[in-house]
Amino acid sequence: MNFYTTVMGSGAAVPTLMRHCSGQVVNVNGYRLLLDCGEGTQQQMRACRQKLQSLQLVCISHLHGDHFFGLPGLLATLHLCGRTQPLTVIAPQGVRLALDTMMALSSTQLDYELCVIELSHSDKRQVFTSPRCTVSAFPLWHSVPAYGYLIEEQPRGRSRPRCMAYCCDTGYHEALAGYVQGVDLLCIESTFADDMQAVADEKRHLTASQAASVARQAGVGALLLTHFSARYRDTEVFERQASAIFPNTMLAADGLVCPVNYSEPCL
Repeated sequence: MNFYTTVMGSGAAVPTLMRHCSGQVVNVNGYRLLLDCGEGTQQQMRACRQKLQSLQLVCISHLHGDHFFGLPGLLATLHLCGRTQPLTVIAPQGVRLALDTMMALSSTQLDYELCVIELSHSDKRQVFTSPRCTVSAFPLWHSVPAYGYLIEEQPRGRSRPRCMAYCCDTGYHEALAGYVQGVDLLCIESTFADDMQAVADEKRHLTASQAASVARQAGVGALLLTHFSARYRDTEVFERQASAIFPNTMLAADGLVCPVNYSEPCL
């Protein structure tokens, strides 16, 4: 069965010619969910041949524009394209007001049911379940309320369920490794290279080495770095710095398809 994530955008803060704002489409054995929806996400979905109407769930990490501003447009497009299937949006508290305001100002009335789940908890807890996967949310450390997500496939026979974690945006904090302990794939922000750690700490972002340290502490199977600052045209420095701490490191790029593989033999 297939479990993989496709990167729609791997840049931080502002879109560039090489990297769009944050967004990933995760396929869990046929169930499709969107992690973050920065500006341009729906165009990237079309470019990556991801069917908009196939989305069944949207999870937003926080309400900064590079992770959220694409969502009102996506919801309107789904309406204009005739969607009737309900859609669930999970996001920090405040998303309902933001979406209601945008829809009212643009006189948009959706012809499908939009179920909004607002997050305000301070621990890790399951927030959604479907026949193919479960989704848990846990708090991150950022300048606004932010959450990471764990996506775990439902058990299938004797196979151990695979799991991926998505952490974007966050600064370093001690609880982070515990939240993502033992996941098969950790997708985590790495906004700055190591020489800008002071800036990363101030803005509550991660450096390459900090992200790799979380992966090593958590004992994850593979590490996928994303959310690179637009100041970096060459991102090889991120791979070099992170790989020195956690060898199984990959760099996200727009359009990259990354499988969620078993990180240990399946018994």
